[in-house]
Amino acid sequence: MKVRLGDYIQEYSVKNKDDENISVYSVTNTKGFCKDYFGKEVASKDKTTYKIVPYGYFAYNPSRINVGSVDWQRKEKKVIVSPLYNVFSVSPNLERQYLYYYLKSDFVLQRIKAVATGSVRDNLKLSMLYEFPIELPKLENQRKIVKILDKVSDVVEKKEQELEQLDTFVKSRFVELFGDPIKNPKGWEVVKLSECLERIDNGKSFTCDSNAREGVFPAILKLSAATYGDYRPYENKALLDEKQFVESVEVHRGDLLFTRKNTPDLVGMAAYVFETPEKLMMPDLIFRLVTNERMTPTFLWQLINNREFRPAIQGISGGSAKSMSNISKERLKNIEVICPPISEQKKLEGVLEQVDKLKSKIQKSLEETQLLFDSLMQKYFG
Repeated sequence: MKVRLGDYIQEYSVKNKDDENISVYSVTNTKGFCKDYFGKEVASKDKTTYKIVPYGYFAYNPSRINVGSVDWQRKEKKVIVSPLYNVFSVSPNLERQYLYYYLKSDFVLQRIKAVATGSVRDNLKLSMLYEFPIELPKLENQRKIVKILDKVSDVVEKKEQELEQLDTFVKSRFVELFGDPIKNPKGWEVVKLSECLERIDNGKSFTCDSNAREGVFPAILKLSAATYGDYRPYENKALLDEKQFVESVEVHRGDLLFTRKNTPDLVGMAAYVFETPEKLMMPDLIFRLVTNERMTPTFLWQLINNREFRPAIQGISGGSAKSMSNISKERLKNIEVICPPISEQKKLEGVLEQVDKLKSKIQKSLEETQLLFDSLMQKYFG
């Protein structure tokens, strides 16, 4: 039966007025309750206005719940969160994890967008959440549903961890072979990148259908297809007109794609293309770096994304800290890089190709599992 959520949850607004030494947490859409999310001291040193969240209670930021930033507190006996957060307890007749999945469902996210108000961000007041309808089976059935969703969710998480472990392995192998690319403990030759490049190709600006179905070709890559260090060909938009297809900016196997424009923390990332669909093109926010006989594209790929080398890449970008940063061809060409003998660079190629094959299998399995999870969420909460 469907019931009013407000009949099963109740606001809990107890502040840390005695200034107890309680851990400060945030709630994110991917990690839920987590400490030190901002990686620095909490802006306000006065914690007396912070809200207490006992174990088992829910909390969310009213302007972030629209992207799924909500969770129940399962970390400590009690924690504190920003005064901006809403905190509430849950009736014993409503399984907390069942409510968690409900609040993360597409049905709820769409409803939040429909009813929330706010000039800058959608802002969901607790009084609004009270009016949400929720399908409420018996506790026994709630727990059965939770058990199923937990099981599939655990598989998704494990596969994501496997992908992260492979990335960590590749990074470790790079350091093992070449050392820190800035400190250069192995004494490799240092040259300007221009000495290792045949050319830098520009992408092109296209008119795309913002509502176009992904995976329809010809298509133009989204910036995110190369932003995170691995190539994601199905992050693209279909062209409005097939006649717009331009061969000179088509992506091919073996290409190294470089994000010339992005947010300050992500600008200048690179992705190597092991495989790609036909008639898929580079946008104008991406360069194609074509190396010469002095450097393999896979070595340059790993060098650009190397954690120690990232500050050097970010240092050649222009733009303010609050806006998009941009890297020009000239600045990129003039950056200094280590250049080991080509025979040493090629030792990395076989490792990367094998890892990519493993990642492709895991990624395919992950997508299938995620599809199963999404269909179950639709079944229970749609």
